[in-house]
Amino acid sequence: MTTPDLKGRVAVVTGASRGIGYVTALELAKAGAHVIAVARTVGGLEELDDAIRAEGGAATLVPIDLKDFPAIDRLGASIHERWGKLDILVGNAGMLGPISPLGHVLPKAFDEVMAVNVTANWRLIRSLDPLLRAADAGRALFVSSGAAHKTMAYWGPYSISKAALQALVMTYAAETLQTKLRVNLINPGPLRTRMRAEAMPGEDPLTLRTPEDLAPLIVGMASPEAQDHGMIFDFPTGKMLRPAAPA
Repeated sequence: MTTPDLKGRVAVVTGASRGIGYVTALELAKAGAHVIAVARTVGGLEELDDAIRAEGGAATLVPIDLKDFPAIDRLGASIHERWGKLDILVGNAGMLGPISPLGHVLPKAFDEVMAVNVTANWRLIRSLDPLLRAADAGRALFVSSGAAHKTMAYWGPYSISKAALQALVMTYAAETLQTKLRVNLINPGPLRTRMRAEAMPGEDPLTLRTPEDLAPLIVGMASPEAQDHGMIFDFPTGKMLRPAAPA
């Protein structure tokens, strides 16, 4: 796969301190983008910065909790002041939440999953949409999950939040259809990540593909040449899928 030329482009990646976000941020930097890396974990962000610098790239580290919604607003204002536009948004940050019968889920835990997986992404759209529209080829990508449709027992908060995320992103795609902005979802499928290990503790991680396998494809979707819109990239099958319309 040919690496896109992203020189001069600015990319925000959330959940950038580990897993899919870390590797995607590094790959975007290798392609020439300036990466604005967002995560709670300062140590992970500093490791990412070292890795990006070692590749000759540049990053801006933003150590915030995405539940701090005013901080997301300030992020948009800061990007506007420094660059005046945003080329790429990768909304990757997410949390698993409790694996539990719905009736046993504590309200605080449910609210936290919805805040990180849904509301934070809406706040990112709200804050960054004018900047994405100002770019010549803005690209907004959000990491979803097959759990949005499988609705497995005991996975309620996570499944519900990912279904809501899909509705959020597809609404955004519908609203930007007549613009230069391209908006899509990504279903990574089972990958060798910390979240997957928490969800499936008995699974052999060596049987799974890795974030390093997925990240180059995300970078390709973030390039100006990528023209898909309102689609879900299903990594397990390698296909771009259109969400099913109601009968």
